[in-house]
Amino acid sequence: MIPYEKAFEIVMNSSFTLGNEEVPFTKSLGRILAADVVSDMDMPPFNKASMDGFACRKSDISGDLEIIETIAAGKWPEKKVGRGQCSRIMTGAAVPDGADCIIIVEETMIPESGKVRFTGSSIKENIAFKAEDIRKGDVVIRAPKQITPQDIAVMATVGHTAVTVSRMPRIAVISSGDEIVEPDQVPGVSQIRNSNSYQLAAQAERTGVAARYYGIVRDDVEETFSVISDAIAENEIMLITGGVSMGDFDFVPSVLERAGVKILFSRVAVQPGKPTTFGVHPKALVFGLPGNPVSSFVQFELLVRPLIYRMMGMNWEPLTISVPLKDRYSRRSSDRMGLIPVHITSDGFAEVVEFHGSAHISALPGASGIVAISLGVNAIEKGEIVRVRQI
Repeated sequence: MIPYEKAFEIVMNSSFTLGNEEVPFTKSLGRILAADVVSDMDMPPFNKASMDGFACRKSDISGDLEIIETIAAGKWPEKKVGRGQCSRIMTGAAVPDGADCIIIVEETMIPESGKVRFTGSSIKENIAFKAEDIRKGDVVIRAPKQITPQDIAVMATVGHTAVTVSRMPRIAVISSGDEIVEPDQVPGVSQIRNSNSYQLAAQAERTGVAARYYGIVRDDVEETFSVISDAIAENEIMLITGGVSMGDFDFVPSVLERAGVKILFSRVAVQPGKPTTFGVHPKALVFGLPGNPVSSFVQFELLVRPLIYRMMGMNWEPLTISVPLKDRYSRRSSDRMGLIPVHITSDGFAEVVEFHGSAHISALPGASGIVAISLGVNAIEKGEIVRVRQI
């Protein structure tokens, strides 16, 4: 049994990359950017009005101003603003030569003379100046990062319509065990529905990667070997749940070795998730995850999710927040790092959710994250600051 930190190091050091590809920017959401995005123009490309109003000279606003033209967004000014003059202007329109401010409509009046009179108390420029946001040639999005809707807006702004992204690993998901049936079936005596595979596939999808489901393999060595061999040949990451503990039918590690997998560890000092196996094959990286759904969920978050991002060229770190614990929490044994589900209360505390162990998957939907309790620590006191890893 090795510490989690050592297991994490082994997994990350086993990573390999898959190269890059180019995709349309409209199809890049969630992908990992592999090359910087550079602007092809200044933004704004010209001095533009940031408010509806009148473009004029600051030195003239003590007197009434003659309106010489109306400038709509998308229309280039035809006249230069001179002394005692102004141009009616709309938000986003180009500021005419000669003007150095926009007086907003709400701070003006037009008397019978038809001229514009400033009624405000202070002058603001209300101009977005050329290139104040971006200059041509600026790096506007730096790789690597996971592409967000905001990034896509920036790409559109700078005309970056073809995006270089990292190739995604192919992921296989397998469940094992005679007791497992599919969700659309009614479990018989001593049977349970398969939640692990669909949970893991959804967790993979959250990273932007679609997993391939290989079904349920029965507690049969040859069937398990056949499916594992196919999954390794066709993918870069393979996940199999169940069959990795110490029972008579827990033969997955031996089958993995027969399939050419070098096992690097088979026990991790965490709770839940102790019987986690990891190995390397010349073609793929392989995880044997515990059959209990909370254990497989947690181990995916701790080990598999960071690996997926690493294979796509990104050193991902989970979002964590530091908040006080609402009530004292204690545990009987401290020989493993404990991982407990909590939710963040409306008044900013971490409250431990009711949790009956690694099979209690229905506890997780009510959790905001998990808190790690270090080896050797039996209790966390009320009000003590804890780091909540969001899930």
